Amino acid sequence: MKKSSSVIPIERVERTILLLRGQKVILDADLGKLYGVTTKRLNEQIRRNQARFPDDFVFRLTPEEKSEVVANCDHLSKLKFSPALPLAFTEHGAIMAASVLNSPRAIETSILVVRSFIRLREILITHKELARKFDELERRIEAHDEQIVAIFEAIRQLMTPPETERKKIGFESLPRTGSGVKEPGATYRKGKSKGVRKHAHGGNA
Repeated sequence: MKKSSSVIPIERVERTILLLRGQKVILDADLGKLYGVTTKRLNEQIRRNQARFPDDFVFRLTPEEKSEVVANCDHLSKLKFSPALPLAFTEHGAIMAASVLNSPRAIETSILVVRSFIRLREILITHKELARKFDELERRIEAHDEQIVAIFEAIRQLMTPPETERKKIGFESLPRTGSGVKEPGATYRKGKSKGVRKHAHGGNA
């Protein structure tokens, strides 16, 4: 079977899918190009078959949404000069548009459109699963925050060498004798030496 010369790479289809109002959509300008018709021709068919296109199949962008799309999508920059507000087609709307156009190109491309939506949906599901796992890990860390802090503090203490004792400022008292009275004639030296005393000159050795 001879392949059609109008086959479009699925990557090109995926690049036309946008996220608006929490839904994955393709704008009429992109969908018309994919299906081999002008935007005007596509929208005419939509108007003639409005009963087939409920709000969850197609919706019109607001001026703010249009401005955002133009600002963020280089290939849609020409929409800036169009007075009309674009139509956004959901997955089901894109399939229905192919059926009302009823051309070999539209039918063939609609299959790629469906596959692109499915592929992106699978990617999003994978990302959501990863996000869920990270959230769960974060909650676990928060729940054991105090324990983790204590562990790291203990590790830091083990890694930090003990500080040497600083010399005390002032005089250090010597231990009392058994009678509870300090020995007479003794002076007391500065520093940290314990039990060390220096006798005054002329004292007993």
